[in-house]
Amino acid sequence: MPLDKSAQTKIVLVEDDTFLAGMYITKLTMEHFDVRLATDGKQGLKLIQDEQPDLVLLDIILPKLSGFDILKEVRQDPRFKNLPILLLTNLGAREDVERGLALGATDYLIKAHFLPTEVVGKIKRLVG
Repeated sequence: MPLDKSAQTKIVLVEDDTFLAGMYITKLTMEHFDVRLATDGKQGLKLIQDEQPDLVLLDIILPKLSGFDILKEVRQDPRFKNLPILLLTNLGAREDVERGLALGATDYLIKAHFLPTEVVGKIKRLVG
């Protein structure tokens, strides 16, 4: 039986809300993704650089370093030019969405508008 592609897919989740992080880790692990969690921006940036994941789920409002700052830093590194980065945030203002996409986010998801199942579906389409 062939291995499920998602079994090798490594995701870095940068989320400081422990409830949401737990929910996403559970959902993604059930789908056979390898999930690494960072709970602040500095830890998230280091984890992305060290782990070189297949995809990043990134909150914007984080302690120590914002998701925008992480996105800007990661996109300056040639290793991560094609890394899918999904911003998953509660910031829904048009300026925030435009800024995130301008900085190189693959997609911008507003937490309140997407169920975890829908987020997993987007991830599968991006890495599948």
